[in-house]
Amino acid sequence: MSETPLPFEKLSDDQLLAETKRLVAAERRATAVLLQSLMEVDVRRLYLREGCASLFTYCTQVLHLAEGAAYNRIEAARAARKYPLVLKALGTGAITLTAARLLAPHLTEGNHRELLEAASHKSKRDLEVLIAALRPKPPAPTVLRRVPVRVENPQLIVPPAVNTATVLNTLLARRQSDVTSESGPPTTPHVSCSASQPNPSQRSPDRLRPKIDPLSPTDYRLQVTMRCETHDKLRRAQDLLRHAVASGDVAEILDRALTLLVADLERRRCAETNRPRKAVTESAPRSRHIPASVKRAVWRRDQGRCAFVGSSGRCQETSFLKFHHVEPYATGGGATVENIQLRCKAHNLYEAALFFGDKGDCVRECTTEWWRGDSLISMVASASR
Repeated sequence: MSETPLPFEKLSDDQLLAETKRLVAAERRATAVLLQSLMEVDVRRLYLREGCASLFTYCTQVLHLAEGAAYNRIEAARAARKYPLVLKALGTGAITLTAARLLAPHLTEGNHRELLEAASHKSKRDLEVLIAALRPKPPAPTVLRRVPVRVENPQLIVPPAVNTATVLNTLLARRQSDVTSESGPPTTPHVSCSASQPNPSQRSPDRLRPKIDPLSPTDYRLQVTMRCETHDKLRRAQDLLRHAVASGDVAEILDRALTLLVADLERRRCAETNRPRKAVTESAPRSRHIPASVKRAVWRRDQGRCAFVGSSGRCQETSFLKFHHVEPYATGGGATVENIQLRCKAHNLYEAALFFGDKGDCVRECTTEWWRGDSLISMVASASR
C-alpha cells in the first residue's frame, strides 16, 4: 500500500466518500492477512523466540498493539483457524473483530455457518441478544442495597451495616497513633462522611454508567446506581402496589412506571393518544405551530424514526427527533402532514446547512440539485437581505 498521503482536501464529496470506502475495504483485507499471519505465528509458537511467553505478550510488547486490539485479533485468528469462514466474513466486512471475538466461544462445526450468517452486519447489542438466545442465562436476582459511603481517604471505605462514626473514630485514632510513633506530634487528617449520597459529579465513571445485559431473548439484567430520593420513591411505589404486586417485584414496578412514562412522553412530544381531540382549525399559514393531528400522523407514518434517506439507506436514529419542514418555513413551507417529517438532530442541522448555507463550509453539496430549483434559493437570498 502506498504511503503517499492523499490530497483529501482537494477531493470532491463523491470522490472522498468513494476513497473512504476503498480504504475501509483495503483495511479489512489487510486485517484478514494479519490474522493469517498471527495464526501461523501461533502455530509455530514463534513468539517464544522473541522472548515472549504468549502470543498476547508478543502482540502487545513487540507489535505494540493495544490490549483490547490484541485480544480481539488473537481470538478472531484462533476462531478462523478452526472455521475459515470467519476469515472470509472479516475480509468482506460481514462481521467485525469484536463480533468474531464474541462469537468465537459459541461456534461449532454444526452451527458456524448459520451463526455467521445470522451475525452478518449486526451491531454489538444485536450480537449479545443472538448469543443470549443460544445460551440463555437464569434470571438475575433482584438486589437493592445501599452502596458504601466513600470518604476522602481512599483507604477508608465504610460498610453501610456498621456504625460509621465508631469505625471512623477507631481508624482515625489508629492513624494518629501511627503518625505519632513515626514523626512526633499527631496530625488530624480531614475526613468527611455523610449519610446522604455523594455528589453525582464526584462519582467515578464506572458508578455513573448503567449496565444492561441480555440474559435471554426476552430477559435483561439492569444494574444502576440511584440517588437516595429515587430509592425512596421506589420503596413508596412498592408499598402502594402491594395490592396488585404482592411480592414487590422491582421489575414489575419498573415496567408499570415506564409504561406510564412512555405514554406521557409520547402524548406530550408527538400527540400520541387513543382518544385524540377533534381538530377544530388548522394552524395559520405563516405559523410555526404544528397541529397535534399533524404530529400524530407524522410520528405514526415515520414510525418514530428519522426519515432522512441517504445514499446508503435510511437513518436509524430514534433519539433527539425533531419535526422537520421539508420545504423550509422561511420559504413558505406549511405545517402539513406532507411537508413535515421526523429528523434526528444531526440531519435536521445538516439539511438546514444544505439549504441556507454553512459558515464552516462543512457541507458543500449543491443545494440546487438537492432542492427543487433555483427559485427557492433566490427566495431565501432575497429574504435574508
